[in-house]
Amino acid sequence: MDGPEREGRKLHRSFGGLALLGILLVVAGLVGLVYTGVATLTSMILFGWLLLVGGLVGLVHAVQSRGTNYFWLGVVVAALNIAAGVVVIRHPHGTAEALTMFAALLFLTGGVFRLVGSVVVRGPQFGWTLLQGAFGLLLGLLVLFDWPHSSLYVLGCFFSLALLFDGLGLIAVGIGGRRIVSMVSEQMTPGGDEGEGTDPLTQDGRKRSEN
Repeated sequence: MDGPEREGRKLHRSFGGLALLGILLVVAGLVGLVYTGVATLTSMILFGWLLLVGGLVGLVHAVQSRGTNYFWLGVVVAALNIAAGVVVIRHPHGTAEALTMFAALLFLTGGVFRLVGSVVVRGPQFGWTLLQGAFGLLLGLLVLFDWPHSSLYVLGCFFSLALLFDGLGLIAVGIGGRRIVSMVSEQMTPGGDEGEGTDPLTQDGRKRSEN
């Protein structure tokens, strides 16, 4: 039983680590919702570094695959990622303004398409689709009318909400996993309910042999 117990303890600690990571993400999300400007700037810098590192990795892969048909395509894509990462890191506020404008346009077009589609199709989800379209259109207009000041809090708010919900999901997985591991470990311990003979075939065979 040492092997299963050891594995159970490892799983227990792993799920506990997931729950702890989820708590940290929830705290970071709540702090980001309070300080949306800092969250926006942080998200832009992280985005820039992701582009830069991804471009460098892509460039290394392109150099390693030189002589193939995809060499120059890989070099061009890597160079564009590196250039975009440098621009985002050096000008995070300008990047936030551009991305906020892009997000507002996405909300507007998505809301208009949902509104028109719900009115034309009138399917079983008519009311829900109409509400989604109206909400997207209203959100896009609010962000657009307050631009460029909205770039200080829109992206940071989205980034913080993503951290918050990801953290809640990790907490749920961690707590649920720890409970399942504990239940399985209790049933596998000697003298438990399962150890008292939950195998009906074995018990039936013993009764027949005794008779």
